[in-house]
Amino acid sequence: MKNTIPDILTTLGHPQRLAVFRLLMRRYPDRVPAGELATVLGIKASTMSTYLAALHRAGLVLQDRAGTSLLYSIDMTAVRHLFDGLFTDCCRARPDLCLPFITGSAPMTDRKYTVLFICVGNSARSIFAESLLRDLAGDRFDVFSAGTRPYSELNPFALQVLADKGHDTSVLRAKNVLEFSGPDAPQLDFVFTVCDLAANEECPAWEGQPISGHWGMTDPVKADGTDAEKALAFQQAYGALKRRIEAFAALPVESLDRIALQSAVDEIGRTPAKDSQ
Repeated sequence: MKNTIPDILTTLGHPQRLAVFRLLMRRYPDRVPAGELATVLGIKASTMSTYLAALHRAGLVLQDRAGTSLLYSIDMTAVRHLFDGLFTDCCRARPDLCLPFITGSAPMTDRKYTVLFICVGNSARSIFAESLLRDLAGDRFDVFSAGTRPYSELNPFALQVLADKGHDTSVLRAKNVLEFSGPDAPQLDFVFTVCDLAANEECPAWEGQPISGHWGMTDPVKADGTDAEKALAFQQAYGALKRRIEAFAALPVESLDRIALQSAVDEIGRTPAKDSQ
């Protein structure tokens, strides 16, 4: 039996089920293990299973199996149908109230776009992304990076990789995301989180209207072993980001509307995080 809008809203009316839904939306298009969701939100595994089952019955999430693990992701088609239904029912008489919230019909304008990359420490992954996009397409993008808990100094392994690749590291510094949320902050067109999928890393759900993407990858700063093994972890992180940045820089941003751009950004986020030297 097809779920009605009241049924779906009832499911989302529970605060913890809503928290699970919001986390999966933030992580879209990732498929997230149930155990990771439980750890992030501090919910018992058995309770999390109940919440996920309810969201699955409501048609809001997809369930996949990988070995012995159950993975969950947002069913974006179903969510869009829900929003479409709400807008149709609620705005039929007063479309002027809803139009400010409906975006995607017009292409992005032909101008220079502002991009922010976010990770936790702003000492490796996000500065890799900042440096890569600035050098690949600095004529089209103003590029920044920041951290949710930035280190005071950039990681020396990361700086060495950037120097070896020919990037200018003199323009880099660790910054807090708060620098980009005040009244004097630049207007952001794109916000990308490059945090690991590990549950103990807190990537923010950015407020406002920028197109956002989650390009999660392992934090090389946490690599163990010899200096050579640590250096390899940084090389691999750089290579994985390079593939994604190249794909993003190749997008015809000025000719795509917001919906098409968001879809393209999500697709790039599905790119396997493999090394690309």
